[in-house]
Amino acid sequence: MGFAEIFVATHAEALKRASALEKGAAAAGAAVRIPGISDFEVEQLGDLAGKAVHAGGADYELALVDVTSDALLGVPDAMVRALAELLSYESEGEGNVLEEVADGWAGQDDMPFGAEESRRYVQQLAKLAVEVESADRAGLYVWSE
Repeated sequence: MGFAEIFVATHAEALKRASALEKGAAAAGAAVRIPGISDFEVEQLGDLAGKAVHAGGADYELALVDVTSDALLGVPDAMVRALAELLSYESEGEGNVLEEVADGWAGQDDMPFGAEESRRYVQQLAKLAVEVESADRAGLYVWSE
């Protein structure tokens, strides 16, 4: 089974990283690498996050960003916002929204990790999303094999 790597980059930086990853080389820069999942599971996380922050129904489908790499996908703005909101979202009586999303994600069919590991991944991805929101011309990207 492969992995998905999620990272913040400009378009040009994302293409360079994708090229390195496709060659099996180590890519420079911070990223969250999640073994055993693909872009499909990242989309599932987007749906769960959107529902948790009451932004369900938005388009959380990852999109091809360049014809030079079919493994490199862009995370839509709606998913970036939903993930970022997990860090600060407050709702009356609903408990920790980030943990609930992470637990729900870990409970999806064929997930290769449990709730505790899922919480760590979702926390890291939410922090990347916040980074995107404050960065100039950067986006959140997923590369999966």
